Amino acid sequence: MLKDRVGVVTGASRGIGRTIALAMAAAGAKVVVSARSAAGIEALCREIEDSGGSCISVVGDVAVTEDADRIIKAAIDHFGRLDILVNNAGITRDGLLLRMKDEDWDAVLDTNLKGAFLCTRAAAKVMSKQKFGRIINISSVVGEMGNPGQVNYCASKAGLIGLTKSVAKELARRNITANAITPGFITTDMTEALPEKTREELAAQIPLGRLGDATDIAHAVIFLASDHAGYITGQVLGVNGGMYM
Repeated sequence: MLKDRVGVVTGASRGIGRTIALAMAAAGAKVVVSARSAAGIEALCREIEDSGGSCISVVGDVAVTEDADRIIKAAIDHFGRLDILVNNAGITRDGLLLRMKDEDWDAVLDTNLKGAFLCTRAAAKVMSKQKFGRIINISSVVGEMGNPGQVNYCASKAGLIGLTKSVAKELARRNITANAITPGFITTDMTEALPEKTREELAAQIPLGRLGDATDIAHAVIFLASDHAGYITGQVLGVNGGMYM
């Protein structure tokens, strides 16, 4: 579905980002994977190349303008174009509102929202010249419904939705789409470590009766990046098992 397309995935060293990168490569895309440390993304590239795909890794912090520009430039320098940007990089610094430190607020907003802005701005310059692009922002169900103890994270993920819709309106005439995906409870290293009873309680909140898997998110990304989604922009696709409608 993505043969010969070139895509950037931020926050690709593990979890959802890693699974998205693998799925894009399996769908035929050449991928640039980025994270703040080398170990995870270098191993990911080797795995993709061992499977016959094309991949390069770029270490960088998306919250730093020069790094965001460098990540996008790497796609152009190595593959000659950029078709897909997946803004997946995200962190948490959870805490109740009255106890939240300024630096915890700033760190989460910088990575989760400013990072997406910086990468999108850099990518949009390239995509505008090509008159083609797919921008996919990985938000969260809590950006739509809120969650106690996560005012910074929820604000950043809600901000991503506003960013997505504004970008969609600005760039539509250049054949660039922008959409957001809002994952619900997804199985991760953290949820795997929870007691079985706690996981069952989480699943009980979900109409489909189970936590999501990273592949559920990756499948949504592949669809939005494909030609099948060429008339979809400015939308928020909930991948949450029905826990928020």
